[in-house]
Amino acid sequence: MAIVMFVDETTAGDRSEGWGLEIAEERLTVRELIRRRVFQEVAEYNARTPQVFQGLVQPTNAERVLNGFALRTPRRIDPEVQSELALRAFAGNGFLVLVGDRQVTDPAEEIELVLGAEVTFLKLVALVGG
Repeated sequence: MAIVMFVDETTAGDRSEGWGLEIAEERLTVRELIRRRVFQEVAEYNARTPQVFQGLVQPTNAERVLNGFALRTPRRIDPEVQSELALRAFAGNGFLVLVGDRQVTDPAEEIELVLGAEVTFLKLVALVGG
């Protein structure tokens, strides 16, 4: 069993402290890794229902705020729907996935989860005036 560190970065230079998720398998596809990350974020949000959802991608009927996404109507988030949104964002270059220092582009690619593995989700930010 390994603890995978998920770190969020933006092209504007912002970097989160990261958080760990225990994963029993030694190898997972990128698709499954994204799915597990999203399911964990949604489970934590649904358990506490805070004002702001801090997740990989924006839920439907939510607006971007300083530290995440504010739902227009407080509700539980569906992890399946959120997972599909994340996979579509990955396919559409909404964010990049780096495992260690290597970018992975194929959601079907299997990655080896070594002890202390760090997975970076690089969110692409539009340039001002560009």
